[in-house]
Amino acid sequence: MGGFFYACLLYKCSRGYIYPMNESLLEKAFSTKDFERLGKEVLAEISGHLQRTTQETQTKTLVWNPPENELDFWEKFLEDGNQTDFFKEILNRTTHTHHPKYVGHQVGVTAPITVLTGMLSNLLNNGMAVYEMGMSPNAIERIVIEKLGKKFGYGADAGGFLTSGGTLANLTALLSARKAKVAHDVWNEGHTKPLGIMVCEEAHYCVDRAAKIMGLGEQGIVKIPANTNFAMDTNQLETFYEESVSKGIQIFAIVGSAPSTATGAYDNLKTIAQFAQKHKLWFHVDGAHGGAAIYSKKYGFLLDGAQEADSIVIDGHKMMLMPTITTALLFKERKHSEHTFSQKADYLLDDTTEDEWYNSGRRTFECTKTMMCLHWFALLKFYGEKLFDNYVSRQYDLAKDFAQTIKENPNFELATEPMSNILCFRYLKPGLNNGELNSLNASIRQTLLEDGEFYLVQTKLRGSLYLRTTLMNPFTTVKHLNLLLVKIEATAIAC
Repeated sequence: MGGFFYACLLYKCSRGYIYPMNESLLEKAFSTKDFERLGKEVLAEISGHLQRTTQETQTKTLVWNPPENELDFWEKFLEDGNQTDFFKEILNRTTHTHHPKYVGHQVGVTAPITVLTGMLSNLLNNGMAVYEMGMSPNAIERIVIEKLGKKFGYGADAGGFLTSGGTLANLTALLSARKAKVAHDVWNEGHTKPLGIMVCEEAHYCVDRAAKIMGLGEQGIVKIPANTNFAMDTNQLETFYEESVSKGIQIFAIVGSAPSTATGAYDNLKTIAQFAQKHKLWFHVDGAHGGAAIYSKKYGFLLDGAQEADSIVIDGHKMMLMPTITTALLFKERKHSEHTFSQKADYLLDDTTEDEWYNSGRRTFECTKTMMCLHWFALLKFYGEKLFDNYVSRQYDLAKDFAQTIKENPNFELATEPMSNILCFRYLKPGLNNGELNSLNASIRQTLLEDGEFYLVQTKLRGSLYLRTTLMNPFTTVKHLNLLLVKIEATAIAC
């Protein structure tokens, strides 16, 4: 086998010689026998991990290790660690999102089938920029986008694509908005006048980041105050718009959060849509986290008005059981998804105005991207849209039940009634001022982090620090959340 491999690498062709490499090392790297053996071992480890976490025979959501200690471990492992321990160590030394006591960040709890679609994507490595490097995934992505558009109530002129995350999708949408609403060719000639967007002060920080990348500056991000439930106070839209116009700022877009990151509050999208239509603004919905509620028969009303949006972002890796990083960007009018970037790589794309959906490099920041559409398509094919309905509805219901439990306990305070599966609360102790309560709750959170049984995070709302849970795990129950409150009370006493 080795001699034949060597001969193949040294054959002479019309252009000269192909020079040999270390054929034994290449043979090892591409050995199908080794891959099959290792693959079976890893899949067995993954299956065991799923069973241990979801059924809680593994008691902790993470085993805390300070950053420098973790760095030291992996530096030593690279030099002296046993190869056979690599996958086990990864499973042992990471946060276990499938554990029912994981109630932390907005990171999806992945359906196991996406392990297989991810494996296939990684092996085939079709970059998708042009059709011949992504025949199946480009076609599959088109189907996924069309079904999503119909779900949101878009018509036949709608379009869009999948891209690498909500941050990139929101930036792309705002670039499309600028191109559609600003007469001057900013893309090719730069800014000639102040431009701005409107967004709630509680919106995700990536909207600010996108605006600054676009060169809008601080004055070009018009922050609308939030009301008592931390959603946009739409009663103040006209005031802030007129004030910006009086300063010479051309407002070209408004962003509605569905929902905000800190508290999970949905903005009133219907009212924002009417405001956008009145002033001829681009209406964009950042539904990265909660756009999936469109599938819920019970909670779909939270997205009323989204059908009027010019663009919508929805993350598959948040509330749709997919791995990071899988994001859809929808456009009410397909032409906007095709015209955002006017530059072209001549060696890749022909200059044509037809709808070349099969050449995704025309429309996205990425030239090369993963076959993320496989996750979306597989879940639809194997389980159907009802899977998303069941999951979103269950998690949003769970947050309401948890909120009721908190309200019945005098040792806790709820920040606001939850509109999604995000809930903020804090421990109360008589006699402490707000600053002291902030310190106490921060200490509770750090102690729980190092303990590792539960994983939750924290956020600051109007000067008050709250413990924050995002109920992503479909195995989490009210019983788990009651245990969390008991643990917080015990931790508070010890602090």
